[in-house]
Amino acid sequence: MEKKSLSQRTADQLYSRIVAEGRFSPGEKLPGEVELAGELGVSRATLREALRTLAAQGVVEIRRGKGAFVSREVEERGDFGFGALARERVQLRDLFELRRIFEPEVARLACRRATPEELAEIVARGEAVNRCILAEEDRTQADQDFHTAIVRAAHNEFFSRLMPVISQAVSGAITSGGHARELAEDTLRDHALLLDFFRKRDEAGAGYAMAIHMRHAVDVMDLGEN
Repeated sequence: MEKKSLSQRTADQLYSRIVAEGRFSPGEKLPGEVELAGELGVSRATLREALRTLAAQGVVEIRRGKGAFVSREVEERGDFGFGALARERVQLRDLFELRRIFEPEVARLACRRATPEELAEIVARGEAVNRCILAEEDRTQADQDFHTAIVRAAHNEFFSRLMPVISQAVSGAITSGGHARELAEDTLRDHALLLDFFRKRDEAGAGYAMAIHMRHAVDVMDLGEN
């Protein structure tokens, strides 16, 4: 996957601050170059390139001798059709950050605590996801069912309460555009490894495989830290 340049990532950060997080109002002057570059941890040259990108998108206005201002069109034209996508991206990043923290441990506990019936369900649900991918069918529900089966087998009430988080993250990843094929290919490989460890009741291996699965998803969707 082609990595974004530093200036592109900087533009994304600024866009998120302006549109998704609403830190600056339409018409408001952005901090000076030195301050803003310091906040973002980039050079002034990189910042200027990022600002030019946002100016081309109509998000900011660069006024010679005065600095950069948030375009009033942000208010007049709403979010340019991209605000919702920006907010969804920020939310998806946060959801996967949470998943990376707790799902490997859930997988380890499920290996240890699952009844034979629950273990069989985990394997069956995982195989159902694979069939959907190979048949090029929507796998959203199947994938949610797979992760739900793992959480249930961990037998922890509070993990179960986080199921809406998992379901939302799974749905968001599958329906977000531009990387469906890569995600599907990674899922086939990752699930094969994960199911193998579940069949063996290898809890350390299952945790490791789940961590790999989360890492692959984050990398493909470019949801890591800037």
